[in-house]
Amino acid sequence: MHLGDQKIVPAARSVKDFERMLKSPYEYVILLDCHAAQLQSLVSMAKKRNKKVLLHVDLIKGLRNDEHAAEFLCQQIRPAGLISTRTQVVQVAKKRSLMAVQRIFLLDSHAMETSYRLLDSFRPDYIEVLPGIIPHIIQEVRQRIDIPILAGGLIRSREEVCAALEAGAVAVTTSRREIWERM
Repeated sequence: MHLGDQKIVPAARSVKDFERMLKSPYEYVILLDCHAAQLQSLVSMAKKRNKKVLLHVDLIKGLRNDEHAAEFLCQQIRPAGLISTRTQVVQVAKKRSLMAVQRIFLLDSHAMETSYRLLDSFRPDYIEVLPGIIPHIIQEVRQRIDIPILAGGLIRSREEVCAALEAGAVAVTTSRREIWERM
């Protein structure tokens, strides 16, 4: 499962934003903050509109972000993919043939080295690099790890989207409606 030519992956922080995203031209969308009880209806609604939902497991209220939750999501909710900072969750998604996105926070050199070791031992479909506004770091990660990069976090303008893509990100994830509605 791949994003194809989609360069922006809109992320919804509310049901209102999610409903708005369903009217967008984007095939892949991310559902961030929601409650476990809402998942089935939201994912079903998206599928009816030919949208593929990536669930950010760490942000689902009422559900632990562990491998058991990932199994439940894969078997019962059936999204297109899972995003998590937890490797065990991402491994379950990959095992179940869902899009597997490992989210990594590049806070300092130690965090980067730890992420490199993790990614050397496990090959998710994508890595989401946060913050996504540091093009030279995106470039370094791209050179070091041969896994497609999604840039996310703190991207606030079209110019920052372009810089992340030029640095080697295959797409940008954003909850800023003004970006995904205009691109």
